[in-house]
Amino acid sequence: MIRGAGQTIAVAVVLLAVVWGALALWFDGAASRVLAGALAAGFAVICISMIALIRPLCRGLILTLITVIAVAFWWMSIAPSNTRDWTPEVARAAHATFDGNHLTIENVRNFDYHSETDYGQRWETRKYDLAKVRGVDMFLSYWGPTLIAHTIASWEFDDGQHLAISIETRKETGEFYSALRGFFRHYELAYVVADERDLIGLRTDYRGEQVYLYRLRVPAAQARALLVDYLEEANRLAQHPRWYNALSANCTTMIRYHARNIAAGRRLDWRVLVNGRIDELAYERGQIDTSLPFAELRARSNITLKAQAADDAPDFSARIRENLPGSHDAAQRLLGY
Repeated sequence: MIRGAGQTIAVAVVLLAVVWGALALWFDGAASRVLAGALAAGFAVICISMIALIRPLCRGLILTLITVIAVAFWWMSIAPSNTRDWTPEVARAAHATFDGNHLTIENVRNFDYHSETDYGQRWETRKYDLAKVRGVDMFLSYWGPTLIAHTIASWEFDDGQHLAISIETRKETGEFYSALRGFFRHYELAYVVADERDLIGLRTDYRGEQVYLYRLRVPAAQARALLVDYLEEANRLAQHPRWYNALSANCTTMIRYHARNIAAGRRLDWRVLVNGRIDELAYERGQIDTSLPFAELRARSNITLKAQAADDAPDFSARIRENLPGSHDAAQRLLGY
């Protein structure tokens, strides 16, 4: 009985590995869809035939697993690139220069949108004083299933400036995001450094997404260190591209990566992966305002209508924060800073 159950589990595990290998060949095996499909189908037929025909069964499973491992080694050797025909919104990579507390960022995106696909391109060079970082906020943007959201970090400065960074896929011209393709080596990782009006207005006004905004309870020094770590990674990506991965290198897991870099990481929770409920996790950990019941806080944190009303107003960032629960000043007092 135990031997039979063990064999069943082994076959199931190897079959899952075969499915992964076939998908890797389908998505990443060749530019031609016909050739990629042929490679994937051929691989699957060979593997299933070995499992079905080679006896004893354990030999067939081992040979199949060796075949999958060979595909995995090939897949891991696929190198990312910074020199592709990128879509305009990710065509330029941000670059930060540090001179003490003086920060200069080139290629800050501040597009003028008429629709999701019709926009005037505007790339700016902006200067910031790191000593004036007041705190960091978290946006959650929902485009469909509420278990999954896109997270955006945004820093607030004492002089009223805001700087948002969105960790996204760097898509090529004619390419669209696919959640399944996101698990494979199909998209490079992009750090889009932008004006809040650009990143948030695009989502609320033209993509029809629901956006929530939460002020994080972190010391200003920690918020500053987090911004520096983000920008240093953006600089590295400009020189050494990296693959996006929907499981391990996405908009939320990379936030945790940066938090751990500045010794602010917490124990991994399933809501980091199913990130549509990461605000619930932050509430439980006291990382956002807890003076209200969570349901009420969440309702008041929905800034979709505010963003639509603010449109392209010069005080966009201030208007979307009107009557928002909590404040960075209150957070600093609460933390004793």
